Amino acid sequence: MKTEKEKSKKRFKDFTEGLFAALIAALIIRQFIVQAYTIPTSSMEKTLLVGDFLLVNKFNYGMRTPEWIGIPYTDIGFDVPWVRLPGLRQPQQNDVIIFRYPKDRSMDYIKRCIATGGQTVEIIDKKVFVDGEKFPLPPKAQFIDPRVFDRNEGQYAFPTFRNLGSRDNYGPITIPDDGYWAMGDNRDNSSDSRAWGFVMDEDIVGQALIIYFSWNSNVPMSQLFNKIRFGRIGWVIR
Repeated sequence: MKTEKEKSKKRFKDFTEGLFAALIAALIIRQFIVQAYTIPTSSMEKTLLVGDFLLVNKFNYGMRTPEWIGIPYTDIGFDVPWVRLPGLRQPQQNDVIIFRYPKDRSMDYIKRCIATGGQTVEIIDKKVFVDGEKFPLPPKAQFIDPRVFDRNEGQYAFPTFRNLGSRDNYGPITIPDDGYWAMGDNRDNSSDSRAWGFVMDEDIVGQALIIYFSWNSNVPMSQLFNKIRFGRIGWVIR
C-alpha cells in the first residue's frame, strides 16, 4: 500500500505532466491553428475598435512551421528555416488579414486586403479602384478628414510608397504575383500599403475570425460593467 507521501508525489507528478501537456497543446494550437490578437490602433475603425480581442485563423491560408525556437516571451532562442503548409485558399479581396509589418517584422498589423497579385490599384479622390472597377467601401469604413489631397500633395498627409501620389489620389500600381495591397477601413487615419507598399505572401499570418472580447479603455474603472462592449463579443469579422 502506498504511503501518503508517495500518493502526494504521484499527484504532483500527474499535475506537472498534465500542465506540460496542456502547455505544449496550447503552443501547437497557437502556432498552427488559432492565435489571439488585440487591436492597438484606430486604423480599422469602425469595423474593429481599439480594445477588440480577436481570434486569428492561421489554418485557412496555410499553417507555418516555427521560424524561431526558444523560450516563449523572451529573446532567448534562435531562428530556424520555415515552410508554409498547404492551405485551404489564398487571401482574397475583402479579407481582413494579419501580417508582419514590412518595415518591422517583429510587429503584426491588421488591414483589409484590397487587391491580390497581378491586380492594379488606383485611388481617385479617396475612391479605390482595382483593375478599373470601384472597390466597394466596407459597411463600417469611414473618412474622418474632409480634405482631399491632390496627387502632388502627399507630403501633407504622409509620404507615399514610390511617391506615386498622395493619400487620396494615388497610383496606378500593379501588385507583384506574390504580394497583396492592404488598407485600413479608417481610410484617412491608416498607415497602410499607400505608405509602405506591398504585403508579401511570406509575411501573411492569418485571417481575422471573430471578436471574443472587447474592452473600452476610455470608460472609467468606476463603470466597470460599461467597459466591456458586450455587443461586440462573438461578432464575426467581415
